[in-house]
Amino acid sequence: MTDAAPVTCTTSAPVFCEDGELGYRRSLTDFTSPLTLDESYRLAHLPLVAPQHPGVIARREGKFYEMGRHPAVYSLVLPLEDGALRASSAFLALESELKAAPFAHKIAWDILPKRQDRLHATVCGSLSLAEAPAIAEETREALRRIEPFAVELRGLFSGNVNRGRLYLPVYPEKRGGRNTLQEVQAAFGRPPGDLWLVGLYNLTDDLDAAETAALAEIVAQWWGKSLLRLTVSELQVMGASDDLVLDAHVETALLLGA
Repeated sequence: MTDAAPVTCTTSAPVFCEDGELGYRRSLTDFTSPLTLDESYRLAHLPLVAPQHPGVIARREGKFYEMGRHPAVYSLVLPLEDGALRASSAFLALESELKAAPFAHKIAWDILPKRQDRLHATVCGSLSLAEAPAIAEETREALRRIEPFAVELRGLFSGNVNRGRLYLPVYPEKRGGRNTLQEVQAAFGRPPGDLWLVGLYNLTDDLDAAETAALAEIVAQWWGKSLLRLTVSELQVMGASDDLVLDAHVETALLLGA
């Protein structure tokens, strides 16, 4: 795998897309009942963090997972340096709250160091399966027309899909009324998305009512708070044989604006 991508802190004051333009609020976990690990999580994630858990789905007809692993999938990702994240005092404060939470013992802390050199948000998923994708020249040219842009990582997010994984949501810069991450997706012929998530923490079990309430409180407390602002000058095509990218490798680096 190559070194972490050149993603650097920005000193400008860009305008970011906000919640009304994105899908984070719409896709939030319903915290009114105890959080249970959903089927997609128990198939793709739980076998990798708690393989002995009785809720693990080892395999399912029509799915290509086998204890959380599958043929290599290649996706376009926005990489994140762990060092930059951990240089953020706001992020460290958030993580400190998670470590003190009543459900802290249900977070797979041991997975974090195994993933620290491959943190990312997926921009265009499943570009190809098994073999690395060929990037068309017109796609490369479209990316060269997109200047490096800023993104902001905020709060803590728990979604209504892959319930059991905790993320940092990505808020992209908006230029001339256009969402810059959607411009990248358009370069690949993809429809515009509205969710870009850096997966960080994985639960190893369901949460009870009190634990769910504690998670809901942390999510609410940190919602919209800036953890880290970055300038993105490069994206990566990453291949991995599991959804936690434990064996990930960078196939191609794609420069913006060059």
